[in-house]
Amino acid sequence: MNTQLTDLTRGPAVASEQMADEPSVPTLTALLAQRARDAGDREFLRFGEWSWSFAEIDAWTSRLAHRMLEVDGVRAGDRIAIMLPNVVHWPVVWLAALKAGAVAVPVNCGYQRADLAFVLRDSGARAVFTDSERAGLVNEVLAGESGLAAVRVIDVADDGSEPFPDTPPVLDAATDSLANLQYTSGTTGFPKACMLTHGYWVRLGWICAAATGLGGDDVLLTSQPFSYMDPQWNTALSLTVAAPLVVLPRFSASTFMADVRRHRATFFYVLGSMPTLLFKQPPSPDDRDNDLRMVFCSGIPTALHAGLEERWGAPWREVYGMTESGIDLFSPFDDPTVVGSGSLGGPVPTKQVRVADPARPGEEVAPGEPGELTIAGVPMMSGYWNRPEATADALRDGWLHTGDLVVRRTDGGIQLVGRIKDMVRRGGENVACAEVEAALERDDRVVAAAVVAVPDGVLGEEVKAFVQLREDVAADRDTAQQLLESAGAQLARFKVPRYVEFVADFPRTPSERVSKPALKARAAEQPGTTYDFARPRS
Repeated sequence: MNTQLTDLTRGPAVASEQMADEPSVPTLTALLAQRARDAGDREFLRFGEWSWSFAEIDAWTSRLAHRMLEVDGVRAGDRIAIMLPNVVHWPVVWLAALKAGAVAVPVNCGYQRADLAFVLRDSGARAVFTDSERAGLVNEVLAGESGLAAVRVIDVADDGSEPFPDTPPVLDAATDSLANLQYTSGTTGFPKACMLTHGYWVRLGWICAAATGLGGDDVLLTSQPFSYMDPQWNTALSLTVAAPLVVLPRFSASTFMADVRRHRATFFYVLGSMPTLLFKQPPSPDDRDNDLRMVFCSGIPTALHAGLEERWGAPWREVYGMTESGIDLFSPFDDPTVVGSGSLGGPVPTKQVRVADPARPGEEVAPGEPGELTIAGVPMMSGYWNRPEATADALRDGWLHTGDLVVRRTDGGIQLVGRIKDMVRRGGENVACAEVEAALERDDRVVAAAVVAVPDGVLGEEVKAFVQLREDVAADRDTAQQLLESAGAQLARFKVPRYVEFVADFPRTPSERVSKPALKARAAEQPGTTYDFARPRS
């Protein structure tokens, strides 16, 4: 084993005190080339029982980049769409596109005709890399859209890269070179594409490496769709620390921890409902039989936080970020006081945060008062593709307006209380849906909850809760009453839902968050039994 490789496998790849430093390599493609040189034989990507080393992925992506340039006529700045499930071809096409000087356009595999047509038109994609399962839909969209007739479709089953050189094309990528048009989930209307540079991804991998202390002897694991940004920043993290990344086909609460054990994963990231779904799986004697060292999570249920750590024997810490900004806040792993506190932690050294008055965005609210979280610093998107007005609205004087309501705690941490737009305005009171959902989900009988506003002739809006119960719990009025009584012990009276409807599951976004527009649409088309707990008007 050479000296460089020994250094890569010993201790943290990036020291915590280096978090604010400039990353040592400026682009993702240069980072891959460096790993091919200093850790070429080490495992990089693992999908199922198959794995590839850093050198193998470097060579494959170089060959495919040449194919894109010489066969597909790709030029610097061209957009390359990727519509694939979690298979190795996804990161290979992504990194190859960047080597060709192109811009990757991740496409959700769940998209149907209208969504796909919009993304291809909006991005101006020159080519689509896909598989046989989705090629029919892609070709149908291209045939039906006159402006897309010239878009090429490449089936990754035979990407045609074999005859080409395994050395990268000579192209000048820089830190500020555009790498991705990353479309957000789009909870209302069509999504917007965040313009993300090489520097965004490299910086994100660098900060996460410093925050976790991961090194070459670790094993990372992800299960979210690769079209979402989480597996992509996990890839950047893997390249930064020279450790393998295990990619599961999808998230399954019933098998996830068995996969963690089988692959001997030491780190993973989960978000949304995933921690609750994992915790509510039946306990097993094997729960602590794992190699986990740490878990990053966005949205750890406060009531479950200590139980999550005790059950699987590893620290769980909050990390906050958005597609627009990468990573903004985190709770250090060496601070046990945050467990169960609900704190998102503090800003990473490259970010500044303000808790702004929504009515007067330039002014900060007092500690303990709710305000909008605004963020400045790096990494940060360059703006929204083709959306100058949306960019100007989101990025004002260098500050990103997140739309999240937070409070600054007395200990200096930031605590999330809801979304500015995810509120129920009941009479003269504002009810944060996230707060009510958390109160309901503290009940062991509840798998997940989603709270929405419904029209009310007197109060304007009322509070309705959609609740998914454990399989052994009766979905009846008595259960609904008991859940509201439990929530009522934690919430102000005006925040307790008037309506409760039980559901078997929730429609979800690629980031595993409940899609409330889809939920409300489903409830309108297929209404279930709604229990009305009307109370005296107040």
